[in-house]
Amino acid sequence: MYTEVDVFVSNFTLIDPEIYQLWIEGCSSSEAVTTLHQRAISKQTGATVELIASDVLDHYRTFALLERLLTVPSKLSEQMVFQIDEPTKHMLIEKYYDLDDAVIRELLGRKLSSRHRKDLDEVAERSGAPLRCCRRQFDNVRRVFKAVEEMPGNVVANIRSTFLLSEPLAKKYGAVVFIACMRFETTKRKLQYLSFNDFFHCAQAIMASWTYSCTGPEYYDTEMDREFLLELRELRILLDKEKEHKHLICMRLKPKLLEKSYQELELNFRLYTRALVGLACNLHRGRELRSLFIDLLERCIEPLRLGCWPKTDLAQFLCAYEQCALQMDVLREADLKSVWERYMRVVSKCLLTMYHF
Repeated sequence: MYTEVDVFVSNFTLIDPEIYQLWIEGCSSSEAVTTLHQRAISKQTGATVELIASDVLDHYRTFALLERLLTVPSKLSEQMVFQIDEPTKHMLIEKYYDLDDAVIRELLGRKLSSRHRKDLDEVAERSGAPLRCCRRQFDNVRRVFKAVEEMPGNVVANIRSTFLLSEPLAKKYGAVVFIACMRFETTKRKLQYLSFNDFFHCAQAIMASWTYSCTGPEYYDTEMDREFLLELRELRILLDKEKEHKHLICMRLKPKLLEKSYQELELNFRLYTRALVGLACNLHRGRELRSLFIDLLERCIEPLRLGCWPKTDLAQFLCAYEQCALQMDVLREADLKSVWERYMRVVSKCLLTMYHF
């Protein structure tokens, strides 16, 4: 007589985060073994090089199988082949989609096509990252871009729900997607001093204030508010009140600025105000919008650098420049106060971010 026995076989998948990180960084299995051996893993655990190599190879085989699931993160949660706890699943997805700032800076402005994937050697050389690592990030950026570029709503929320990423990482991808959608010029030699973090903060400011980000459930915050860009042309009326504007700013800033900065303000106010207002008046044109960062650099930042403005004085000037214009009747009578505030909110953020002096 036989007794019935219920049997459950568990196949819990163990993931070593250290080995996974080496795989993510693009190390080959032999390079990973060498790195772990140099980190004195064998002394800590008593493991031989052969045992470390066997463990690494086993992990790498597992990672190769998991990668097919990681390209569609929701599948990792739904599948039953690998028994993985939730914190480990989150770690696998987060690290797989992690972005290296140096690599992403090199990818900004490049077309996300399969043809350009073959030309990542230059990206690897300039960023110092292994080619495998560059390819993974290129593929991830292209995958995210294709998945969310035409989704209505908040791009960061769409990325989080589709790829199960943390908010900070989803915001990075959101900035990359936005810059790609807008086709901003980021590759000019003059802009090479700017890091991905600089472009990230500028993109965040533009998305928050210049896009259809608050117009309803069907809005796209990867699409510029065309009505707003057209309204910016009306700001040229400020140039007709240049003397009044300058007088209000000088009265406010004379007790606050360094003497050298104040002299620069008095001497070059016309140059600064025509650059700032002139930039606004042309943003409704696609070419000028795409060249926003190079125009900010050439028309605003380079003259400010020549004037040797300290960043603290520049911040005070931009604040006064915005606030004093709002005190003038010209903007109120033309119903342009909110347009001016939206414009200066972004321009001030971008200028202070890009101003490395």
